[in-house]
Amino acid sequence: MNWFTKTTLEIEKELSSNLKEGLSSEEASKKLESYGRNELEETEKRSIFSKLKDEFKDPLIIILILAALISFYLKDFIEGVIILAIVIINAALSIYQEGKAEEAIDSLKKMSSPNAKILRDGKIKSIPSEEIVPGDIVLLETGDIVPADTRLIESSNLKIDESSLTGESVPVEKEAIDITDPHLEIGDRKNYCYSSTIISYGRAKGIVTETGHKTEIGKIASSLLKVEDEETPLQKKLNQLSKLLGIIIVGICLIVLVVGLIYKHEAYQMFLTSISLAVAAIPEGLAAIVTIVLSLGMTRMAKRNAIVKRLLAVETLGTTTTICTDKTGTLTQNEMTVRKAYLDHKVLDVEGIGYEPVGKIKYSGNNASEEDFPSLYTLMTISSLCNDAKLEREDEKYKIIGDPTEGALITFAGKKNLEKNKLEEKYPRVSELPFDSNRKMMTSLHKGFIDGKISSFTKGAPDIVLERCSKILIDGKVMPISENDKKEILENNKSFALSALRVLAFAFKNFDSMPDDISEENLEKDMIFVGLLGMIDPAREEAIEAIARCKKAGIRTIMITGDHLDTAFAIGNKLGIADSIDEAIMGRELNKMSDEEIRQIVKKKNIFARVSPENKVQIVTALKENGEITAMTGDGVNDAPAIKKADIGISMGITGTDVAKNTSDVILTDDNFKTIVDAVEEGRIIYSNIKKFVSYLLSCNIGEVLIIFISIILNIPLPLTAIQLLWLNLVTDSFPAMALGLEKGEEDIMELSPRDPDEAIIDKKSALTIGLQSISITIATLGAYFYGMNVYGVDSIESRMMSFTTLIVCELLRAYSSRSNHLTLRKIGVFSNKSMVYASIFSFALLLLVLYIPFLNNIFKVSSPSLSDWIVILLFAIIPVAIGELRKAIKNKKRFQLKI
Repeated sequence: MNWFTKTTLEIEKELSSNLKEGLSSEEASKKLESYGRNELEETEKRSIFSKLKDEFKDPLIIILILAALISFYLKDFIEGVIILAIVIINAALSIYQEGKAEEAIDSLKKMSSPNAKILRDGKIKSIPSEEIVPGDIVLLETGDIVPADTRLIESSNLKIDESSLTGESVPVEKEAIDITDPHLEIGDRKNYCYSSTIISYGRAKGIVTETGHKTEIGKIASSLLKVEDEETPLQKKLNQLSKLLGIIIVGICLIVLVVGLIYKHEAYQMFLTSISLAVAAIPEGLAAIVTIVLSLGMTRMAKRNAIVKRLLAVETLGTTTTICTDKTGTLTQNEMTVRKAYLDHKVLDVEGIGYEPVGKIKYSGNNASEEDFPSLYTLMTISSLCNDAKLEREDEKYKIIGDPTEGALITFAGKKNLEKNKLEEKYPRVSELPFDSNRKMMTSLHKGFIDGKISSFTKGAPDIVLERCSKILIDGKVMPISENDKKEILENNKSFALSALRVLAFAFKNFDSMPDDISEENLEKDMIFVGLLGMIDPAREEAIEAIARCKKAGIRTIMITGDHLDTAFAIGNKLGIADSIDEAIMGRELNKMSDEEIRQIVKKKNIFARVSPENKVQIVTALKENGEITAMTGDGVNDAPAIKKADIGISMGITGTDVAKNTSDVILTDDNFKTIVDAVEEGRIIYSNIKKFVSYLLSCNIGEVLIIFISIILNIPLPLTAIQLLWLNLVTDSFPAMALGLEKGEEDIMELSPRDPDEAIIDKKSALTIGLQSISITIATLGAYFYGMNVYGVDSIESRMMSFTTLIVCELLRAYSSRSNHLTLRKIGVFSNKSMVYASIFSFALLLLVLYIPFLNNIFKVSSPSLSDWIVILLFAIIPVAIGELRKAIKNKKRFQLKI
């Protein structure tokens, strides 16, 4: 219902309210029962059972469970128990990490909901906002959060920060007027205010029309419940890998069975052998290592100010091809700052960012002093005193109470040590004409500014203030204002505005004594013009650098904002997002386009201004349909649907609303765009490391399968026993694989283009490496085995010791070569990954225990190697790593020659 088009009397009648006394307690109680509590709908937190069910949907986990069941069937109870333990540990780790993320999110939420001042039973009462009902009369003043959608009854100099709903960074002027146009956008409904927006200036009285999920913010929150979660790229890749492994395992079973039958082995025995070999082919540690590496990634990201709620979202960040970002607070400081001043026929540059009153004021590169610019003191005094905001310092940080624009003016004066409280003591305010949206000016009267006289200080829209001025202050002297003066002032105003600065003009007037007539006709005419100030919410310097890093990484940055086109482009141009205004477009243009047209337009435009929540979803949807992996950032409820729709939803931890935080996958605790880029880098490193250890584990496992398979083909005793294979898969391989997951990442990782989202986790290059390494491991192990059979005899414990030990040393050395796909060990440093050093020493120590402790000798069916055995083992074991390093060196040489 368009409540904003109805008169207050119509609403009073329709909602059975009373504009003067409010609802009675009895009526309010009935309405609360009828309408429900004034709360937003939220998705229920997943139960432990639900999380467990999702964990066991993973095809790789299903294969592991089947392997455990087969092990139990074959009476290999130790193997079955260990595999099931891995599955349980994997699930527990994942659930634990998600639980930790939920705790971090809860700590970011407000500890209690705000109270609201209302009229009940004819008296002003303060009640929890959840108990507000339609028909309640609410009282609002500066700093209050609007508790529900409300039609204004009375207002005085009212400004509301609606950025959480519309994305517009500047507070919106509101007024209790009648409106008849039902087609007005949310940001243009002057007589209406919305739940969760903040009163930044003035006061008001209104009648509540909608509560809970029926408010504008509630509608957005409810729509989120209909958006389904999608699989992450890593989930898709691991599922593909699981299917591939499943096909390979079934193939191995059939081939071994057929070959065995051809050799006329007993059918039942060959069936058991083929099943055992299939179990050996499964990389049991893979699922657990993926979970552990993602968990560690979550921890590292938290240290870099990014809380990741879902484990798999860690890696998805690394696949990002497009980042859609809000402007205010993420790319900008979210602190209005004066950047330009015009006075004495000159334009001054103002340095410094934010509300901390530091920074220089310069003219032509030199510091501007009050001696050189006598009018500067007057301009600063007016900007600070004709002002209702306050600048406070809290925990070493300056913050503004009141309108951000007025805060920027106080900070401007503070750059010359003109503190507002001291100026107020020196020139006390004696009266005022508050800001009015019709006059577009504010005037305050002060005593003592000139020889004990009364002076009126005025600020407002430049064209209107200039119309009311008959004189001008130049070099500290009052002179008649000429047409050339006015022309120059308007030209500078236009120049400031084209730079997307918000411009205010300042003037004053002197009275011999306190005027009897405190009206605009008396105070705001025949004024003395002083100057102009241009201000903006400036871009974060670190965001400029981060966007440049995105460009190098092949990641596109798109700005989506509620601000006007000129302001958005000015910031976007400064940040390096857009070079031409042609790359910017208004959100309303999308409403006239078909889905196909929007898919084409998002390829060309990098700035979308004055967008609605629906526009944001349209943009994200179009990008995803174009094959982009899209991250969407935001802080307001208006951002939540697009955050939910994106591949990666990112919300702000400081300024973000609870709805945005609940919806997102990642929360930035510092609200900084740079943190997103850091998280993308971390995600890329994690995926690269996952590929490395998947490749490593598969090359080891395929090598083991080839060793057994070739032995069956050659009809010789198997070189490895079932328990030896299990030890290799669960103990020896797992620790180096985990260490591979902790690689720091190659230096050029953020200079590579984003990978193709359809690229398999095992691509052609990886498959070639796996194949080459599997064959070299097979050759080395069988070579040592044949040596053992020749020296110690066929089917001897010593010959199996040779193959078992060689295979383990092979795989430990192979792990070092797996640390980079293209850099040699000499380039990256043998000992640069300390985790790998510790893992390989630990795994080798476990091998020595098995080889030299008699009790373990018996279990693993091995003997203790002699010195000559060790020499042979090492000679064979070095083959795979030597081949791998030689291949990388040849490839690097060719690449170097091509560059030359």
